[in-house]
Amino acid sequence: MIILASASPRRREILEKFFDIKVVPSNVNEESHIKTPEKRVVEIARRKALSVSLKYPNGTIVAADTVVVFENNILGKPRDESEARKMLRMLSGRVHKVITGYCIIHRGKSIESYEVTEVKFRELDEELIEWYIKTGEWRDKAGAYGIQGYASVFVERIKGDYYNVVGLPIKVVVELMKLGIKPKT
Repeated sequence: MIILASASPRRREILEKFFDIKVVPSNVNEESHIKTPEKRVVEIARRKALSVSLKYPNGTIVAADTVVVFENNILGKPRDESEARKMLRMLSGRVHKVITGYCIIHRGKSIESYEVTEVKFRELDEELIEWYIKTGEWRDKAGAYGIQGYASVFVERIKGDYYNVVGLPIKVVVELMKLGIKPKT
């Protein structure tokens, strides 16, 4: 069984397609002073995995952290509607990156990496942004959107792993299989 060190329903759904899992949120502080997005997400994922591994030292732990990066600025989860609007206006008609860092702890060893996906948004008018804000879907989402939901209408194209934008790159599933963890049939 895999232990997912995250309360994210999206990460849970991705892993549950392949494996039996147990969800054990890490509750670690997700603040970081690291400025490089790739290093930052890996470091936070590592802290999450290590936190949960203390409770389950013999378990296989999976943890991840996702950020949206636009013009070298990290866009985390918006605090309120106003910040969500600002983020969506910023991303409108432009390309941004979604970076997810992950950490897998298995039998005392750690596998750490990250995945980068480019996303291009269509031009978003104010009416579309307001409609989206009213859905509430932007809450608890890096960059103020969830590609798997209503915000799918914002996306003109993606380059890379779709599941990375959702919150867990499919590369994690491949890494788990390489460790000898058998997927569900």
